[in-house]
Amino acid sequence: MNSSRHLWLIACSLSLGICVSNGFARFAYGLILPHMQSDLLWNYSQAGWINTANALGYVIGAVLTFLLIRKIPAALLFASGMIATSVFVLISGTSDNFWLLTLWRILSGIFTAPVFIAGSALAAALFPNDKQKNALAIALYFGGGGLGIIISGAMLPALFTLQGSAAWHQAWLILGILSLILCLPSIWAASCLLTAVAGKKDGGSQTLPIRQMLPLFIGYGFFAAGYIVYITFVVAWMKELSATAFMVAMVWITTGLASVISPFVWRRILARYDNGYPLALTCIVVAAGTLLPLVLRGNIGLLLSAALFGIAVFIGPGAVTNFSRKNLPQESWGHAVAAFTVLFSICQTIGPVAAGAIGDLWGSISNGMFAAGVLLLLGAMVAARQKKL
Repeated sequence: MNSSRHLWLIACSLSLGICVSNGFARFAYGLILPHMQSDLLWNYSQAGWINTANALGYVIGAVLTFLLIRKIPAALLFASGMIATSVFVLISGTSDNFWLLTLWRILSGIFTAPVFIAGSALAAALFPNDKQKNALAIALYFGGGGLGIIISGAMLPALFTLQGSAAWHQAWLILGILSLILCLPSIWAASCLLTAVAGKKDGGSQTLPIRQMLPLFIGYGFFAAGYIVYITFVVAWMKELSATAFMVAMVWITTGLASVISPFVWRRILARYDNGYPLALTCIVVAAGTLLPLVLRGNIGLLLSAALFGIAVFIGPGAVTNFSRKNLPQESWGHAVAAFTVLFSICQTIGPVAAGAIGDLWGSISNGMFAAGVLLLLGAMVAARQKKL
């Protein structure tokens, strides 16, 4: 049962975890946001806060997973996170109350973290003796988020066109039901790898070489603070430009399609380099996607922007996971990914609320997107200084 075909089936099924945790639970908020904002009469700061609440929950979940990943098998953390995330996505459509919505988004964020972290460690254990296939498996895992973006982009704009902004309730309910369905194959895949990255109680004496990895940590922090602004506000910004529902769907689907093919674009880079270059290149491409529509106005600029953003956004986590696999012992992979994710989750809480405040101050979210592009370029400069351990 450990044939190459079987392992690829596991990798694809495992990637459905990112489809739910990122594609539905986090990124789909960018599609639903303008309609929640319109129906509930929110300003940009309130809208940014709801996504920041999700990110705060992600901080809590990342810290808890960091503490548990060496004590509890990664497959069990993944499975419990999948089920809980799906439930809280579903009930996000059950209330108009701002603080209840905040609570559901926090809880969703908490349980998204073990899916992301444990799934990363499980994907890194696939094809241990083939660096090309291993790099592709890691990238394929994160590319699962693209499937979630495609599905939500194909359904939700049409839903809002037919039923109006008040249909945001149904949007969350639909995504929650789909998430519960996708629990089945993804949890099966994790169960197949139950002993691949089991928590190792004797690994606690090993500490991560944080000081030697500092450029990668700092670069990843800039990446987290920058990328989240685009995915949170690009649809709201398009609404400012009076974009049609069809154009919104096309931009979202283009992002998703680019994310799906991104593993095949980046696999050679991930396989070749064991330093900070993959993350630096990722930051540059995401920055280009973020800044392009501010320079090249119109539908062409938006579609090119979506393609650039999608082709690289999920490679950031893949790059740090790949670095960890190549530079650290296997028992430290989950711990390292958890440490990166704690930092990531803290930094991404800053992006949406800061960009929202800038949008309210200037009357347009485009200035917030410009600031995000600058952060991403700074991240590239720092990450490029990371050397092989």
